[in-house]
Amino acid sequence: MPRWFGVDLGEKRIGIAVSDPDAFLASAREVLELKHADEALARVCASFRASGADAIVIGLPLNMDGTRGPAAVKVEAFARALEAELGVPVRLWDERLTTKTAHDAMRQAGIRGEKRRGVVDKLAAQVMLQGFLDAQGGGPVG
Repeated sequence: MPRWFGVDLGEKRIGIAVSDPDAFLASAREVLELKHADEALARVCASFRASGADAIVIGLPLNMDGTRGPAAVKVEAFARALEAELGVPVRLWDERLTTKTAHDAMRQAGIRGEKRRGVVDKLAAQVMLQGFLDAQGGGPVG
């Protein structure tokens, strides 16, 4: 089973998570702060190469009714660019409500305001990647 690299693509920040080698558990890794949108591909590729992962899952921001809007179209184009640049499998995975889930978890943990900004994106990537792993049959049961 491949080790997965999870990406939560945003305009200013990109959340990164990585699975364990058995593709059982996702861990939040880092948040890539972007100064310019055109640096996203290079930054994600560098992080992927350093991660030891074999394949990528990128969160697809579908509308609540399941349709694709402009943000989903952008992510699909980014996924194609990643696949072309890295030559590894890139999968899209529904990320609806992952950021809300991340915010809720931080609120319950007592993390407030500015402290959330540096964490929420990588936690959203972890939630998205864990959902993918669980659906593949590799994640925790329960």
